[in-house]
Amino acid sequence: MCKLFKKKKLPLSESLLQIKKDVKKLQKRQECLQPLTLEEQLLIQQIKGMTRSLNLNNVTRTKAYLNFYKAHPEIHWAFLGHMVSRNGGWNMTDLKGGQLSRLLTRKEAQVYFSFLERGNWLIFQDVFPQFLLYKASKRYQQNLFYLLPYFHVSIFMESIWNHFWERQDTYTLTVAQIINEQSYLEDRVISNTHYKKEVFDTLEFKLQDLLDLNHILFPFEEKGKIHLIGQTLHQFKSVRERILLGKRLYSILFADKKRLKSVETWAIKTQHTGSRKDYWPQIFNNVDEGLPGFLLKSRVKSCELTKGSPRIYSPRLEMAWKNRKHKPAEIGDWYKDWEVLFYLTHDREKVDGEILHEYCKTLEKFELAAIAKKAISILD
Repeated sequence: MCKLFKKKKLPLSESLLQIKKDVKKLQKRQECLQPLTLEEQLLIQQIKGMTRSLNLNNVTRTKAYLNFYKAHPEIHWAFLGHMVSRNGGWNMTDLKGGQLSRLLTRKEAQVYFSFLERGNWLIFQDVFPQFLLYKASKRYQQNLFYLLPYFHVSIFMESIWNHFWERQDTYTLTVAQIINEQSYLEDRVISNTHYKKEVFDTLEFKLQDLLDLNHILFPFEEKGKIHLIGQTLHQFKSVRERILLGKRLYSILFADKKRLKSVETWAIKTQHTGSRKDYWPQIFNNVDEGLPGFLLKSRVKSCELTKGSPRIYSPRLEMAWKNRKHKPAEIGDWYKDWEVLFYLTHDREKVDGEILHEYCKTLEKFELAAIAKKAISILD
């Protein structure tokens, strides 16, 4: 991994220095794991089986994160992962929806879905065994994180879970999981030769630079009205930018306890279907209301439908995509550079999460781009 930090950093805190030492010890231990007892083998099999059963599609994963968070609210990443995974589902169904489907070929949509689905699947199969091992540790009142190598989880996270078990430091655990998941994806998806060629070299310009696609939205209800907060990722290929985005999203969700409660209430009350109708039924519908032929006029202005316009089609995930079978995750530990520990320091920057205006403009861009493409096809 290349150097992530160009500027001089403040010295690591005592607790982070201890984590650094612990990871170094674990690196030396890697080649000499102890034989497992029958009980340990059975626990590993149970965790792997449960993870597989829940890792069917974006909807099952997203629900699993929320259910775990409700049972273990001290694991903040479970709720952050739930809310980000909702956005992953919305991005997947957008590919078959009433806007983006007009801008992509069928092959492009298939490739981009494969990219989104693979990342969503990989993260779940890495993080959920960690959660289930934590649940087992609580049940048996015993630190069981020495079993993490049998799930091919990074030694970085083994050290972090040991730290959390002793100190209950929710911030360090959450940010460490952000670092872990984004670093885990780097070689397996982001730098994958196939996706670099088929997604980043072609679709990234079309979808991200042109339309500013990568919004992460957190809806919540206040005074009978749905509000949106979130962030936009502008450099998806940068692991550093993805980690920093994760930290900002964590701050947006958990820094304000009242707002956190509102987002939690909305998430528990609103079943995730993959359709954007989940949060804006006045603009999106999971039934296609569009007229054959598609009129050459924009339907959206300032996040409201223009008079007489049909709602934007946003299908449920089950109607848009069939479940995919995945090849096993690539084996290998991403942890190479101890300087990732600097990400675990607290940021002083305040993030307000304002995103409504930017998101509204993106919806309008989609409409205008689709109209332009339709007009060109008519002229041809």
